[in-house]
Amino acid sequence: MTSTGPLDGIRVIEVGTLISGPFAGRLLGDMGAEVIKIEPPGAPDPLRTWGQAELDGHHFFWTVHARNKKAVTLNLRETAGRDLFLDLVERSDIIVENFRPGTLEKWGLDYNTLKGRNKGIILVRVSGYGQTGPDAHKAGYASVAEAVSGLRHMNGFPGGPPPRLALSLGDSLAGMFAAQGAMAALYRRTITGEGQIVDAALTESCLAVQESTIPDSDVGGVVRGPSGTRLEGIAPSNIYRSADGSWVVIAANQDTVFRRLCAAMGKPELATDDRFANHNARGRNQDELDKIIGDWAAERSPDEIISTLSEAGVISGPINTVAEVVEDPQLRARGMIADHWDERVERNVKGPGVVPVLSDTPGTIRNAGPARPGQHNDEVYRGLLGKTDAELERLRTEGII
Repeated sequence: MTSTGPLDGIRVIEVGTLISGPFAGRLLGDMGAEVIKIEPPGAPDPLRTWGQAELDGHHFFWTVHARNKKAVTLNLRETAGRDLFLDLVERSDIIVENFRPGTLEKWGLDYNTLKGRNKGIILVRVSGYGQTGPDAHKAGYASVAEAVSGLRHMNGFPGGPPPRLALSLGDSLAGMFAAQGAMAALYRRTITGEGQIVDAALTESCLAVQESTIPDSDVGGVVRGPSGTRLEGIAPSNIYRSADGSWVVIAANQDTVFRRLCAAMGKPELATDDRFANHNARGRNQDELDKIIGDWAAERSPDEIISTLSEAGVISGPINTVAEVVEDPQLRARGMIADHWDERVERNVKGPGVVPVLSDTPGTIRNAGPARPGQHNDEVYRGLLGKTDAELERLRTEGII
């Protein structure tokens, strides 16, 4: 596998399953790192069987998070497996794991042991609540992390049950912060020569994106709650039904943009109306303003609304389904609907592109992920660690790989 991207030359060991840890590994792999994913013999990552679509018995969440990785099998519960792992650590830069805190320590793979083999090793640890504190021992799922952090409380409509987004958002946020921490630790290592632990919690990652909720509560006793399709006090910024019944987002809460919206609707006088003349006034009269814009939108097709507002410099757009997303010309032009050659089904499978886009050393998608657990055992154990055929056969027989 030829790596390209800003992390070319960096080697990552990924030990973990499902979403948060593997997402962090994927992000590092997208940027060119060599990612070696470890799965226990006979117990592959359940992500291999996740995803709602099925073709020839295969599912495709795996394609999203296993891309650009090599797969080896290794039993970390056995001494010989731990010895092999430490040999890999000696030749690597980053370890990503998302076990329950204490698992690596139980196996004799605490950070001091890892650092004893490689003082520059960076250990990225993703967990529900973090590695310290009274809840550190608890297992964590995205659904609970979103709830505990307060993020779930702000979703939905006032007075209704707080729904979840139909995605594991907490896992993905934690994976993103974990990858960010890994790259920060890589930079610091260039100065100190030593690695460190990156501790990313699902709960804290969900908390980190909640804007001004904490200072608003601290200073003003404000407890933010759900606001349905809009943000309370931010107007206009909502969805509006068009003539064909579909919804369009219109966001014009900034004063200059609101003036453009008023002109585009043929109602320039609204921009100087005391009810709507500035940000605070529009927030106080949000319902009335939404009705005016809604009445205007209801008489027009979504294409007419969006083209009219775009020409006027007003931010608007459709609420697309995935079927519309994959045909979006802007996303296609940016390479964000990307083909992955999936050898399991011998065809290209579309998936998300590499984000962000770098001008000089862009990340790449080099494969759709290992089709089989242990697919790269020989390449890694023989090519990287120098094991002989006889040693590999013995390790297989003993259930180590």
